Amino acid sequence: MSLLGNVAKLERKRDAASASARRAIIDIGSNSVRLVVYDGPRRSPFILFNEKVMAGLGAELDENGRISDVAMERGVQALKRFSHLTRDMEVTQLRCVATAAVRDAVNGADFVARVEREARLKVEVLSGRQEGEAAAYGVLSAIPGADGIVGDLGGGSLELARVRDGRVEQVASLPLGVLRLADIRKQGKTALRRTLKTLLGKGGWAQESGLPFYMVGGSWRALARLDMQLRHDILPVIHQHEMTPDRAAYLLRVTSHLSRASLKRLPTISSSRAGTITDAAALLAAVVRQLGSSHLVVSAYGLREGLLYQDLAESERTLDPLLIAAQAEGEAQGRFPGHGALIDRWISPLFRDDTAEQNRIRKAACLLGDVGWRANPDFRAERGVEIALHSNWVGIDIAGRALLAQALYSTFGGGGMLAPGLAALAETALLERAAQWGLAIRLAQRLSGGVAAPLEAGQLRLADSRVELVLPEPFACLYGESVQRRLRQLGQMMRMDYGFVTGGA
Repeated sequence: MSLLGNVAKLERKRDAASASARRAIIDIGSNSVRLVVYDGPRRSPFILFNEKVMAGLGAELDENGRISDVAMERGVQALKRFSHLTRDMEVTQLRCVATAAVRDAVNGADFVARVEREARLKVEVLSGRQEGEAAAYGVLSAIPGADGIVGDLGGGSLELARVRDGRVEQVASLPLGVLRLADIRKQGKTALRRTLKTLLGKGGWAQESGLPFYMVGGSWRALARLDMQLRHDILPVIHQHEMTPDRAAYLLRVTSHLSRASLKRLPTISSSRAGTITDAAALLAAVVRQLGSSHLVVSAYGLREGLLYQDLAESERTLDPLLIAAQAEGEAQGRFPGHGALIDRWISPLFRDDTAEQNRIRKAACLLGDVGWRANPDFRAERGVEIALHSNWVGIDIAGRALLAQALYSTFGGGGMLAPGLAALAETALLERAAQWGLAIRLAQRLSGGVAAPLEAGQLRLADSRVELVLPEPFACLYGESVQRRLRQLGQMMRMDYGFVTGGA
């Protein structure tokens, strides 16, 4: 290998090590204390470890303003465990943050002192504004085009934030956490709605109606899962699940008519949330009504991911989270590093009419185009569908997942047939387009054998409604029977003639 080749190899190793440095967030909330350890690319990290303890630090806050001795002890013991785990797991970047319960408790400083002394953790007590900003940036990390109002419901507070053009503009922190809602609702049927309106007014919230409302927080995600269960959603993926505004009031009616025991039996609601889920639904209905929201969108990312996102350089923030994750997955499972990006450039002349959103999904398919090679050949197409539909992607909605699934299904041997079940998730015409992407990827893989030179020298193009494969004379011998067959399949799927051209590109 040349000197330049060795340098490039060392740089790739260095970049890979940097990209995979383990980061962790310890989130000390009013309901739970949670540790999440992340690995993988900085822009699109994946969760390596996730554990929570229902410490209930804010459970008695409204009664005496204090974290109870029992809750404090439970929280400290959990944090001692988490601190030990992060050291054993060789976490290189750790942030331990506390929110409303510790911020508001008269003995919050005592709790922090115990944690720093016994668990050897440096605790950052976030202000309401910092908490709201972090949650909002979490949404922007997972939904880069988000334009509306983010609502993060925790145990002790509700944070609202206006997001637009990748920025957080206005933030309000309201004492309306789920642990505080029951007492407000006891004051009358309209008490919660009146309280919300008053608090927004006092906080100087600039009212804007007709905007999407982005839901963050475990209680509201539990409501979204209940909504998916009630609707019998074919693909119950929480991230970017959408609901109409009236759905909030419907979920309030449903949860109000179920006993706590019945709520606990629902698979979508944990026993720890059964006692507060109706209050969470009541607040969601009140917020949606007050804000005049156009629709509701659930975000899988929130405060913890927002803290990671805030630590990124501006150049890293602008990276596409879907493509970064697809690249990492493709490099980890594929055989030919860097080949997916080359394939995307090579097949793109056939799809110049695609929208920007279709372009990025097609590129994701190219980056993932070799992840099924280890699977049993008879099930590679199904493996592609599974990866697209069920992986923990962000930056993509349900219809986008379906297009990605169809592209991989066709790449891995499904041909031009639509993969089972996808027609219920996306339009048939779009799925057929995705099948064309898959067959083009399949052609590129067969032609090149994972080597860059044939794709760099050759060309795939449209000429007079004809799909043409162009190879210079030194590469013409690569146009074998299997390549010819795959070119024919692609041409037929695009409803065009096809042909092979030898000579200049």
